[in-house]
Amino acid sequence: MKNNSSQRVAAVDVFRALTMFLMLFVNDIPGLKNIPHWLQHAAATEDMLGFSDTIFPAFLFCMGMSVALAIQNRYSKGDSLKQVIAHVFWRTVALVAMGLFTVNSSGVAGLSHQWFSLIMVAGFFLVWGVYPKAEGGRKYLFIAMKVLGIALLAFLVIYKGMNGDPFRQQWWGILGLIGWTYAICAVVYLFTRESLLWNSVACALFIALSVLNHSEVLSTPFIPGDMTLHAFGMSGVVTTLLMQKYASKKHPAKFMGILLALGIVMLAAAFASHPVWIISKIQATPTWFFFCTAAFFPLFGMFYWLTDVKGKAGWFDIIKPAGTATLTCYIIPYVWYAVQQLAGLHYPTLLGSGMPGLLKSLLFSLAVVWITALLVKMKIKLKV
Repeated sequence: MKNNSSQRVAAVDVFRALTMFLMLFVNDIPGLKNIPHWLQHAAATEDMLGFSDTIFPAFLFCMGMSVALAIQNRYSKGDSLKQVIAHVFWRTVALVAMGLFTVNSSGVAGLSHQWFSLIMVAGFFLVWGVYPKAEGGRKYLFIAMKVLGIALLAFLVIYKGMNGDPFRQQWWGILGLIGWTYAICAVVYLFTRESLLWNSVACALFIALSVLNHSEVLSTPFIPGDMTLHAFGMSGVVTTLLMQKYASKKHPAKFMGILLALGIVMLAAAFASHPVWIISKIQATPTWFFFCTAAFFPLFGMFYWLTDVKGKAGWFDIIKPAGTATLTCYIIPYVWYAVQQLAGLHYPTLLGSGMPGLLKSLLFSLAVVWITALLVKMKIKLKV
């Protein structure tokens, strides 16, 4: 495959869209009754890989693939190293900040969780929304809107602190963990660039650090986030570089064979590590990493064959906005859940369990994707 950073890779967009769609789904099914246990998240001490436990790491894997493509694209457009570093820094700040707000959204006296969420989302869109280029009065209006967003978020921080529930780091939140993993992968890539060898070495190093951390041999408190999460991200970076070096639409077998081989290696590592660590997303065990990547590598190869080789990306158009406006898609449910609870809206009892409940969650996920598409058409979109 020609190493052209401006070239859009359909498989990456589809993989990201499907992952985001499934994240909406698995975030909506908690609370449903009489649904298969394998669909749900495993408990902290439960030795199981639930379907829900594979979605977050899939997102990190896909994020890693995008890191290499995005940085290459910035350089190809003429950005300097200083500009790229600034972009990585501010994107990390945005994701970590959003993550901290989401984990601190519990209500306090006079401000319920629902109203906190609505003010929070309004602040997010005002601060990190996409504004068109403007001059004169419109330019100052957009600046005022950003300032208003900062003021809303600052109000939430101050109000909670004044009412005895100050902001805490806790566990960073999903967006915060994504932010730290993005930062680590991007910084590594700024040093290694397109070198498949050195990125592979970096990926192997993070896997080794994950094993050492969970063996209690070595601790790395100076690096935010778990090493296992960073290993997922670097696995995605390596996948992109493998694709750029070996993938060919006319002869895809070599690239797909490499990914299948990597999947087999990871599967062997998973079985080898299982006697030592349980499969646990909450504990972020190496076994969890190995089993997940054993699926991700060949699965991406399949998507590449289906979309970029066979040209079937159109099959996934129904969820396409989830791959192109991913952050917007992730944030929208915060609004719906808050409005639903404030208005006292309830689904019929039938939709609270079993297959009807799962279908409800699938339709809800589709509705979120379609609302995202509508917002994008209205030029309302989050971008960091």
